[in-house]
Amino acid sequence: MGASGKMASFRLPPLPTIGEIIKLYNLRAQKQLSQNFLLDLRLTDKIVRQAGNVRNGFVCEVGPGPGGLTRSILNAGAAQLLVVEKDTRFLPGLQLLAEAAPEKVKIVHGDILTYKMERAFPKQLAKEWDDGPPDVHIIGNLPFSVSTPLIIRWLENIANRDGPFVYGRTQLTLTFQKEVAERLTASTGSRQRSRLSIMAQYLCNVRSCFTIPGRAFVPKPEVDVGVVHFTPLIQPQINQPFKMVEKVVRNVFQFRRKYCRRGIEMLFPEAQRSQLAEQMLLTADVDPTLRPTELSISHFRNLAEAYSRLCEEDAGLFSYEFRDELRQKKKQRRPGCTIEEEAERYRL
Repeated sequence: MGASGKMASFRLPPLPTIGEIIKLYNLRAQKQLSQNFLLDLRLTDKIVRQAGNVRNGFVCEVGPGPGGLTRSILNAGAAQLLVVEKDTRFLPGLQLLAEAAPEKVKIVHGDILTYKMERAFPKQLAKEWDDGPPDVHIIGNLPFSVSTPLIIRWLENIANRDGPFVYGRTQLTLTFQKEVAERLTASTGSRQRSRLSIMAQYLCNVRSCFTIPGRAFVPKPEVDVGVVHFTPLIQPQINQPFKMVEKVVRNVFQFRRKYCRRGIEMLFPEAQRSQLAEQMLLTADVDPTLRPTELSISHFRNLAEAYSRLCEEDAGLFSYEFRDELRQKKKQRRPGCTIEEEAERYRL
């Protein structure tokens, strides 16, 4: 769909307010779906501004709900807006918006976790990865329950350059529970540093935009909300397969209060644990007494490369999971003993 100057100056006609839409269609946020409505259009406008220039662009909005953020995207001049909504209750209100913006809005009733984003927009929008980001944006006020699995899915898509990233370095502007937003953007040594910090930052430039107080939502959540912007890097900071990096990072952060050696040991079967962990740390030139939160991206790059070499030497090593080994010892477990306590018992 082409974009003209006339499209760029588009403004929605007078419509019922979001509050009136909620009353008209008897919409109520469902707690089990972690739904919270953002009614203040000044805040939804601010979210869209953080996405950069969406004028004449192609936007996918995730979980539009009653359509507040949807209105802001359309008023910002998007040429085409695809909305993916799982909850059928919101479809009539979204259809009202689609009728107010002819040929601009496409409504998909489905789950964003299974929707094929690579088919969402015209192929001619695609840019080479080394070029600037394409004129494609993903924007969403995400339910808390889906935000973490969804960003992990998209990070893997970035690593593989598939899904929404067949168009190039598609930018993301998303909301998260404030604690998750802080983890995504946490620097080396900070208390919030986590698995999410490493997985996001080795693939993207991750920017914390602003915080929305919980009182701005209906119903009011118990926490504030952070808006985070992601721009995929031209070159990832770790040149290893996503699942390889994820396994190393996940194991290191399993014991975040211990020395990093402890988590690294979990990568190896008990019979070889001490020897291979020492070899991996030595090859990576990483101090075994550093805590996981003290490890930089370059530390994890060295660790992933060292682990990759060990996996090349032993084809079955990558498939090893220490929790599987623990389950085999289940019969010996003391009543009420957790897996973590069992790990301590067996020095796993």
